[in-house]
Amino acid sequence: MSSSLAPTPMDASSKIYVAGARGLVGSAVVRALQAQGHHNLVLPTSQDLDLRSQAAVETFFAQEQPEYVFLAAARVGGIQANNIYRAEFLYDNLMMAANVIHSAHRHGVKKLLFLGSSCIYPKLCPQPMKEDYLLTGFLEPTNEPYAIAKIAGLKLCENYRRQYGANFISAMPTNLYGPNDNFHLENAHVLPALMRKFHEAKLQNQPTVTVWGTGTPLREFLYVDDLANALVFLMNTYNDMEFINVGTGQEVSIQELAKTIQAVVGYEGELVFDTTKPDGTPRKLLDVSRLGAAGWQAQIDLKTGIEKTYAWFLNHADSFRR
Repeated sequence: MSSSLAPTPMDASSKIYVAGARGLVGSAVVRALQAQGHHNLVLPTSQDLDLRSQAAVETFFAQEQPEYVFLAAARVGGIQANNIYRAEFLYDNLMMAANVIHSAHRHGVKKLLFLGSSCIYPKLCPQPMKEDYLLTGFLEPTNEPYAIAKIAGLKLCENYRRQYGANFISAMPTNLYGPNDNFHLENAHVLPALMRKFHEAKLQNQPTVTVWGTGTPLREFLYVDDLANALVFLMNTYNDMEFINVGTGQEVSIQELAKTIQAVVGYEGELVFDTTKPDGTPRKLLDVSRLGAAGWQAQIDLKTGIEKTYAWFLNHADSFRR
């Protein structure tokens, strides 16, 4: 199935569009690009450019003519947000992917990297999850709309390559965390939500902190600046049709995660697990052997990443997204 194209690495003056530049992933990609000397970046906000509008996206590409595109824009959230806003998660993410990928093709973008999610894999997927396991079983019901939109995006990239020879690649990261994350107590992912819970419990001297679920599910977590470095690496070196997993290859139980965050925050109360709340997928670990063979591996361990994230959280505690 492999269809490799000639490598087209970016240079310092290449015009690079980062879609979603203010989000968790997009802001990290911008940091990574700037650290490597890239200065010709196009970074419209969602207020400047509604990626759900085909006309607006087409006008933007016609005017700006970017050479490289990192498609990191998405509507995202945790189990609860995914399950409540099902229509918006499907529609918004479908439209963003379709509009940006199609306009990138129409305007001759040299290379596009589409960012997906590990939730594209079946709920009861064999572990660790290889790229070949896509579409081999039913999706996790709570985030099915988001997963379908991400599958559509990677299939768009694959088929624009098949039909037109476009150098569009896709990367599927594991659970992410870091600076600019969403720390909303109900709509955030598990790591930032727990961090805020522990922080507020510490400030208020609360005797217990409640964690959703049993604490037994196993998860993999990747610090977002590690991901950004991987994405820049892939943009410069990876030119195959097959999408590629991006993760650490290591997993931790939610209970262990909670205890690590608790230690970093310095909360001394007790943990209580609310077993009436959903656990989600029992285990989610990516097989990252394809990424390793390409020449990249994660550098930041979980505790160090949590420490860096908590330092950022403390500096932005008055202004983070609620």
